[in-house]
Amino acid sequence: MPTAETLIAFFGVSVLLAFSPGPDNVFVLLQSIRHGARAGIAVVVGLCAGLVVHTAAVALGLAAVFASSPVAFTALKYCGAAYLAYLAWQAWRAPVTQADTGVAPAAQRMDGRALRRMSARGMLMSLTNPKLLIFFLAFLPQFADPARGSLAPQILVLGGVFMLAAFLVFGAMACFSGAFGRVLQRSANAQRWLNRATSLVFVGLAVRLASLQR
Repeated sequence: MPTAETLIAFFGVSVLLAFSPGPDNVFVLLQSIRHGARAGIAVVVGLCAGLVVHTAAVALGLAAVFASSPVAFTALKYCGAAYLAYLAWQAWRAPVTQADTGVAPAAQRMDGRALRRMSARGMLMSLTNPKLLIFFLAFLPQFADPARGSLAPQILVLGGVFMLAAFLVFGAMACFSGAFGRVLQRSANAQRWLNRATSLVFVGLAVRLASLQR
């Protein structure tokens, strides 16, 4: 088990990393603005579920095997890029609603099924990012101490702390951007431009992911 000092230092670093610009927090911001804070929180839950898988892979040694396989890395990054391209297409074609027409804005139509779908999007976003897995492989062991016992349990604890930091930071982003999105939902023209901008951001993220090198 890592020491309290190690966990506090690790939590602080994790918070800073969560705030740094990246595809995950951009994804949370966009989904929260378009669909509301509840949808953003659902995305954050999905992203954290993906981090559980990445943490387990590092603890079990599977991440090291993956990192040594160019074929696995390439296949995963292209799957992720294809998924982002699909989200870009969906955003471009998203219908526009207007509050004064009596039709509920998209942010108010999030039922349980829709929220589960948003969580699945977040999890898939996390799992199809090979750089995130390799980052965990390089980052988590730095805070594990062989002198304090087996590394695998320590890595699992560190992964849990990282998930807590990510959930708090991304959750706050979802709440603030969701409030901003409610203003935009009142204007059909603003929604239309937001859908176009979201689509272009997803295309950019897809291109960026497809061009990643190991």
